[in-house]
Amino acid sequence: MVRNFLARLLGIVALTLAAAATPAEPSPNTLVTSAMDELAIALDGRKEELADDRDALYAVIDEILLPRFDRKYAAQLVLGRHWRSADAAQRERFIDAFYGAMLGKYADGVLEFEEDRVEVLPFRGEPGKKRTIVRTIVRLNDGQKVPVNYGLVLRESGWMLFDVTIEGVSYIRNFRAELDSEIRSSSLDAVITRFESEAGGAAAGTESASSE
Repeated sequence: MVRNFLARLLGIVALTLAAAATPAEPSPNTLVTSAMDELAIALDGRKEELADDRDALYAVIDEILLPRFDRKYAAQLVLGRHWRSADAAQRERFIDAFYGAMLGKYADGVLEFEEDRVEVLPFRGEPGKKRTIVRTIVRLNDGQKVPVNYGLVLRESGWMLFDVTIEGVSYIRNFRAELDSEIRSSSLDAVITRFESEAGGAAAGTESASSE
């Protein structure tokens, strides 16, 4: 139960890696809390509707969560050394394909979000640093409290999210290790093609469901 919940929680962040401009935020904590506030409002009374309408669910994600994430930076960290050897076309394909695949795989995790279960802890970052962490505690159904920390990077437009760490397990490090092994055994192009196929399958499934 806990493991499934954490997988869905990870999905909330994993599927939203995209770089889009967002108004400057006065603090890292404000970026996180404002996203939670907006998501809670968007989901209020609509969870069943969104569960049956993938396009509407994707629209909620794109409008609220997607703009707050630095997709390019996250993709660069996930690929690690393979990013340096990739050409411009491969990088762009990976960014788009990875996001699309995560969206199709984890979008339903957003529907598990309940704002009153999340406590944002006081900010403890150092002024002047370009990267920082926002710490939160998520309360599970059984009362267990799980630490969920968000990695943020400072851009000209303000703070943007790029990583999430759940019980000490970093989204970036987890996917980097997984993809490094896969790329070593096949190739970067093969990995990108797999993600493109998964993203395309999710889109096709949405179109099929909407036509029934």
